[in-house]
Amino acid sequence: MNEPELTRLLTRAVEDVRPTRPSSAGWERARRVRRARRAAGAAAVAVALIGGGTTAILHRAGPPPVTPAHPTVSPATSAPPVQRPPATLDRLDDPLDRLGDRVGAPLSARPVGRALALRQPIDPDTGEAGVIRVLGDDGMVRDLDVVTLAPTRDADGNQAVPLKSGSLSPDGRTAAFAQTGEVVVVDLTGPAVRRYPLTGYLEHVLWAGERLLVGDNDTTYELDRRTGAARKLAVDPWGLVVPEPTHAGDLTALGGVEDTLAVRRFPAAGGTPQRRPVGTDGLPSGYRLDGVYGRGWQRGDRIAQAGWTTTGSMSGGEGVAVVDARTGAVTHLLDLGRDRLAKACCEVLGWSGDGAVLFRYDVGGLARWQPETGEVAWVARDVPGQVALPAR
Repeated sequence: MNEPELTRLLTRAVEDVRPTRPSSAGWERARRVRRARRAAGAAAVAVALIGGGTTAILHRAGPPPVTPAHPTVSPATSAPPVQRPPATLDRLDDPLDRLGDRVGAPLSARPVGRALALRQPIDPDTGEAGVIRVLGDDGMVRDLDVVTLAPTRDADGNQAVPLKSGSLSPDGRTAAFAQTGEVVVVDLTGPAVRRYPLTGYLEHVLWAGERLLVGDNDTTYELDRRTGAARKLAVDPWGLVVPEPTHAGDLTALGGVEDTLAVRRFPAAGGTPQRRPVGTDGLPSGYRLDGVYGRGWQRGDRIAQAGWTTTGSMSGGEGVAVVDARTGAVTHLLDLGRDRLAKACCEVLGWSGDGAVLFRYDVGGLARWQPETGEVAWVARDVPGQVALPAR
């Protein structure tokens, strides 16, 4: 059988059976197809026998490379260590975009199964803070009406809104608020409120897995929510980094200015903390991380935190840095430049599930930055105020 005949035979073998008459014509056509398939099979066997010698040689030399079922995609070239956002950001379809929706119900009437975020609106013109809102996993925004919270204050009377970036627990079911002389813990699924007396002008609150850490100006406490007892931890409350929930044993702090900027790791078992100076040798010449602000957030061995930068001979720039918690090296820097709409514009609020850094972007915006690709995009617009996200 020559090649053209084999081609015609194989073509007939794969033809669909579409009888115009369902009885005699259909069965006759089906028999022809079956005969064609048997003939094609016999021809294929013959071809295999003819090529048997070559096949044997190939087998002795080793099997030919296997073509993968799906094409292999080479990984994209890694983004440079210093990146800049585009002039205009794309807007992603993200559940957090509903943070700006109107309130649909009070929390007392519609508790959440899980909160995606907390937000305390602040009027950008007057600075007046509103009622804390809860965005549930059903997409509805609730007012936190089950408790009245006062601003936090320090010994000098300086005040801040009670919602902190670390207020929401990793599972999204509980919120904690530092208050002068107490810590207020709200079960958002109940809802229920419990107050824990604790001496001091308390300002800081964050979750380390299921552990609740609270701080005043210079002291960090770990609160036992079952008994109400608290123990002091030798960790700076200002520099304390929110740990990844599944690795919340050891604690990490990132703080200092210029030459004193360092990562400190505090072993859960106690002992001397490990200190790693923050280094920028991996950044282009002239780039430097001079200090940090807001809360740092850890994911694996990476800490994301906002800070001030030096670019060339100019200092005072804004940026978001990713720091290796093991070595102190700045591995990625999002250069946000100078003359932003607000000083300390760009506080980091956590990590997304796919490894992007979520941060404040100017007044009222929430953006995400993917350090591995350099992508920067809007997650939510027109949501001024403080926002708290769960650690992931």
